[in-house]
Amino acid sequence: MPNRIRAGALTALAVAGLTALTALAAPAGATAPATRQPAFLSASELPPHPSSSWTAGKVTDGVPQELGLCLADVFPGYDSRYREFRTDLDTGARQLTIVTGSAVKAKALADRMNREIRSCPERIEEDPETGAAHRDYGTVPVEEGARVHGLHTWTSWGATDVRLLSVGRDGRTVTVVDWSQLGDFTDAPVRDFRKTTGTAVGKLY
Repeated sequence: MPNRIRAGALTALAVAGLTALTALAAPAGATAPATRQPAFLSASELPPHPSSSWTAGKVTDGVPQELGLCLADVFPGYDSRYREFRTDLDTGARQLTIVTGSAVKAKALADRMNREIRSCPERIEEDPETGAAHRDYGTVPVEEGARVHGLHTWTSWGATDVRLLSVGRDGRTVTVVDWSQLGDFTDAPVRDFRKTTGTAVGKLY
């Protein structure tokens, strides 16, 4: 019986000691911070379409298939989510967010994405029936920065498409915004897309 009493007393002291250490380590009233998910663009924040409104889909885990054209070899095993946007015509868009383990890793990921987009025409033109061209539309001064790209693709049978892509970063989170429709560079709403890019990065957190 004395041994049981002693063991019970030691357990009580250990619990009391841990409780005291916890109280000293955290300020009064403090609670563990909740993990915040990055926020996404709304339909009204996309470049205006001249004849159709945008519709936003649900935020979904994973990576949109359309980004595989230029970024298939980049996506890491981090937490990634995306939202698709549609119009009633041939214009669509999507936003991807990737939360990495640190700001250093996020910067490296964003830098690689920008390189992969710039070199994307070379890979597209491995198909002899397809041509492609890239344009750099510069940076957007928001959070840790964003860069805007244009990509025009065409085929020997007459199909032609234009895309605007941007890569931006806020801390350890990277976001990619992708807009596309039939046409060429003259059909791309670069000014409005730059504004959309700034909004996308600015509202992540």
